[in-house]
Parts: sequence; structure tokens; C-alpha cells
Amino acid sequence: MAKRISIGDIAPNFALNDNRGNLIDLNDYKGKKVLLSWHPLAWTAVCAEQMKALESNLASFEEFGTVPLGLSIDAYPCKNAWAKELAIANVKLLSDFWPHGGVAQAYGLFREQEGFSERANVILDANGKVLWLKVYDIPQLPDIAEVLNVLKNA
Repeated sequence: MAKRISIGDIAPNFALNDNRGNLIDLNDYKGKKVLLSWHPLAWTAVCAEQMKALESNLASFEEFGTVPLGLSIDAYPCKNAWAKELAIANVKLLSDFWPHGGVAQAYGLFREQEGFSERANVILDANGKVLWLKVYDIPQLPDIAEVLNVLKNA
């Protein structure tokens, strides 16, 4: 497994399909902060709450000049159906499906035994450098207020 990224590292670039099948390139967000919100699997309760928190706090993310992106190893058609089920209309849910978990592996956030990513939040600055990183226990819902507070003070 790749070494986990750390604060101060330049985040590995990637290009992944979002839930609508659009190719999203991390380099396209240079000049803005980016929240990479990793969740293990779609269609699970804690992951659903984690992604809905991104959507419901979109105005705050915009206020802090930040683009929130949700990532998991699920295929994009699965993520699209899930986004519709959760009423996520604006936040992009990215598919790290193939190569399986390749981006999670590049970030050192892939759980080999289970075949999915850690639950984690990674905040990148406008130049793609890691400002903040937190890995959570799989059953733990990330505290969106904590994430927003980091962004507010970044």
C-alpha cells in the first residue's frame, strides 16, 4: 500500500467519473480549496449521512471557496442511482471504481482486506497541497461542523 498522504504533501492528481458520468480532473480546481470526502460504500447508512451533509452545507463550502467531492470505489451508475435516492443534486460523487480504488491507493487510504477506502476527509488548498486530513473509524460519521471550521480558518 502507498504511504498515506500527510499535511503539506501535494495531493496526487486524478481524473474520475462523477455520478453523472462526467470526467472530473482535480487539476481543474486549482485556485479553489477542495474537500475530498472518502466514504467506504454507497447504499450504507453512515455513508449516506456523510454525503448528504456535503449537499446540505453547499452554501458554506461556497462561502469558504471550497469544492466538496464525495469519493468511493462504487461504479458511477451505482453512485448516480444513490445520489438520486439521497436527493444529492449538486455535489459530485466520484467513482474510484477502475482501476479498483486506484486513487484511494495513491492517497494511502485504501483498505486492501476489505477492498474499499477508509472513511476520511482531506482538505486541499488552492494549490493542491494537503491542509488537513482526518481518518475516521468506519462506523463513525464525520463531524461536518469540524470540517467547516477548518475551512473557515484556512
